[in-house]
Amino acid sequence: MGLRIKKDDKVFITTGKEKGKSGRVLSFSSAKDRVLIEKINVVKRHMKPTRKYTQGGIIEKEASVHVSNVMLVCPKCNKPTRIRSMFLQDDRKVRMCKKCKEVIDE
Repeated sequence: MGLRIKKDDKVFITTGKEKGKSGRVLSFSSAKDRVLIEKINVVKRHMKPTRKYTQGGIIEKEASVHVSNVMLVCPKCNKPTRIRSMFLQDDRKVRMCKKCKEVIDE
């Protein structure tokens, strides 16, 4: 699963309360198979004052979404697509869009 979605990829939400929205991946946890997406699945947390949050109080932040609920948006055809992995001539493993057959990362 680690090869399919990476940091800074644009993804499309397929299920859940945020269905139909898209955003940029902030982080990916391969141990839990979850992704953190910018401005998607925003929750409120009650935080004590810390160095990071000096004020404390109720803070809104993104919660993670399971990787099975997102699809990568191809940068070439700009559509949500499945990912196919393949090896190039120089034995590098790359991701490929199944719709437009273009290599996603060079």
